[in-house]
Amino acid sequence: MKALVLLSGGVDSATCLGMAIEEYGNKNVCTLSISYGQKHEKELEAAKKIADYYEVEFMSLDLSRIFAYSDCSLLTRSNQEIPRESYAKQLESSEGKPVSTYVPFRNGLFLSSAASIALSKGCSVIYYGAHSDDAAGNAYPDCSNSFQEAMSRAIYIGSGNQLTIKAPFVLWTKAEVVERGLMLHVPYELTWSCYEGGTEPCGKCGTCIDRAEAFAKNGVADPALKKGV
Repeated sequence: MKALVLLSGGVDSATCLGMAIEEYGNKNVCTLSISYGQKHEKELEAAKKIADYYEVEFMSLDLSRIFAYSDCSLLTRSNQEIPRESYAKQLESSEGKPVSTYVPFRNGLFLSSAASIALSKGCSVIYYGAHSDDAAGNAYPDCSNSFQEAMSRAIYIGSGNQLTIKAPFVLWTKAEVVERGLMLHVPYELTWSCYEGGTEPCGKCGTCIDRAEAFAKNGVADPALKKGV
């Protein structure tokens, strides 16, 4: 069996890659990173470093034109500021809608694109790193378990029963993801999560706050911060 891992360059996808390699071996794993018009390239640069570390095939795909009409605050074309507060705080004023950093149906597009590539590469499984903290409160609905189950069924049927999705963290917290990654010695010093594209993580955006809490709950310092990445 071969696996394709959607690799963003962050903690969750890097941990997915570590798990896929543990199960299939690096010769049977390839990675796909997707550009969607985000305001910086730091995540994509991190993804390439992680793929090189594990000595797996790295592929990239540009889907930025699909999001040309979106005003999501993560995107280059948007004038919105990226919120510098936790997802829970953002949800207080979202009226039940996703947070402003939700890219419209991004994971649906990513998984559909990955499915086509995975089939062409002879893969039978796609890994992606959605976890329950991101889905909480409808912040990122395309990280929920119900979304994952629906997409997995659609891809399985649409591939002629050849391809499945594996989202091992969809019911886990980010702290549990980090716990598993530490056991696998995932190179978190190479990862990038921050929504800002500075020389160091801002420490104030939703994903920085989530990441800091996940490492703190495991009683370890974030290796990426120690490196000043």
